[in-house]
Amino acid sequence: MSRAEHLYHRVMVWLLFIVLALPLLATLLYALSSDWSNTLLPQGYTLKWFVQLWSDSRFLTALGHSLLICFGALLFSLVLVLPAMFVIAYYYPRLDAVMNILILMPFAVPPVVSSVGLLQLYSSSPLMLTGTPWILIGCYFTIALPFIYRALANNMQAINLKELIDAAQLLGASTWQAALWVVLPNLRKGMLIAVLLSFSFLIGEFVFANLLVGNRYETLQVYLFNMRNGSGHFTSALVISYFFVVLLVTWLANALNPERG
Repeated sequence: MSRAEHLYHRVMVWLLFIVLALPLLATLLYALSSDWSNTLLPQGYTLKWFVQLWSDSRFLTALGHSLLICFGALLFSLVLVLPAMFVIAYYYPRLDAVMNILILMPFAVPPVVSSVGLLQLYSSSPLMLTGTPWILIGCYFTIALPFIYRALANNMQAINLKELIDAAQLLGASTWQAALWVVLPNLRKGMLIAVLLSFSFLIGEFVFANLLVGNRYETLQVYLFNMRNGSGHFTSALVISYFFVVLLVTWLANALNPERG
């Protein structure tokens, strides 16, 4: 590749980065500004809005609720999906085509329509789950399922699951010992990708959280919706904080990944 082509590629990458970063930078400046009305740049800077946000117990509670529901749904998904995927990949590989269709079915129904049906189903006995975090964990499980299934399925295909288990069995391991001690460690990268993709999507989910739970178990997005009529500086600080929470979780996941180097 010539120097001109290399320069062109770098310019295109930087232009894309600038276009993506500009809205976030403008939001950050507005969150840090004390006054920004009729000038190109803020007339003063302050941390007042961030201090006000992070000292708000209601915000901290909503953030804790969101993290608890997201990680609860992801843990539930991995516990259910991993054994099922192993059985399909090893014993019934032809079912993979059927699963690829089934996992997309939650996206075929709009969240508003699904919420109406769930409200009718779980607002009375024997399962009165409306207004509780349990119904959100169930909903988020269906949302995360396509991301988790596809990421893990691709990872299983990349490691040649059947050959790996057959080799472990030749060395004396049972099928489930091979799955636990040989296959599972090789799926770390796929699980990391699945968790990060799902988490970044789930923590921003609003429709299910607002319609099924609302203020009874306020999540981060519902809190943002409830504060929409407040100060624009405050809501900008909230958006930036939300972005950095996702960024921090991503960084921690990569830092804990032994294969990051």
